[in-house]
Amino acid sequence: MFIHKHPYNPFIPENATKLIVGTLPPPRFFKGKLKKGDVDFCYGSIDGQLWKILDEIFNLNLNFETTQFAIQQRKEFLTTNKIGICDIVESCYRTKIDASDLGMENIVLRDMMLYIKKFRKVNTLLLTGGNSKNGPEYHLRRQLKEQNIELIPVSLETPRIHQFNFENRIIKVVSLTAPSGAANRAVGSNLQYKILKQQNPNFNTFDFRVLQYKKFFI
Repeated sequence: MFIHKHPYNPFIPENATKLIVGTLPPPRFFKGKLKKGDVDFCYGSIDGQLWKILDEIFNLNLNFETTQFAIQQRKEFLTTNKIGICDIVESCYRTKIDASDLGMENIVLRDMMLYIKKFRKVNTLLLTGGNSKNGPEYHLRRQLKEQNIELIPVSLETPRIHQFNFENRIIKVVSLTAPSGAANRAVGSNLQYKILKQQNPNFNTFDFRVLQYKKFFI
């Protein structure tokens, strides 16, 4: 069993209104053994889709390489668009060297309420995953329950939307389809995806995520 720590501090611009909330990047980021095309920053895995989705939505022309320039591109985008990144897991232990949420044990969480309290313009949490065990929504629910804060359903369609009241602020919570290949099976069984796929045989799981994410990032 080995420890897997989050290699990055939260990146939250002072004027942030939205926070992207996930769990942990793959262990190689903690170990500093990056692959070709990885960016040494949050969601920087070349295998992940978050930055590819945002690149498509905002026409960013991002570089996918292990350079300072690629990092700066992403920081400038986040700052300009008032978006922060604050993953909810600080560290965990693993028996297998993989990035699965289910494989996390002895999990230490970051206090999301502390960040929401500090950055008072934040009104939306964009979770990169749902309520499956050890997913970001799963852990957020735990933290809210510990503080007797009710998570109220707004819409139970994909992506599910909830909200909660914190210090007289309404915080919206959107559980996006995870930007990873592991979630493709769930996308494939989604009724909306099936309808769009039927209308256009070239429509794929990446296109589905682009449509979904666009509603909440713009």
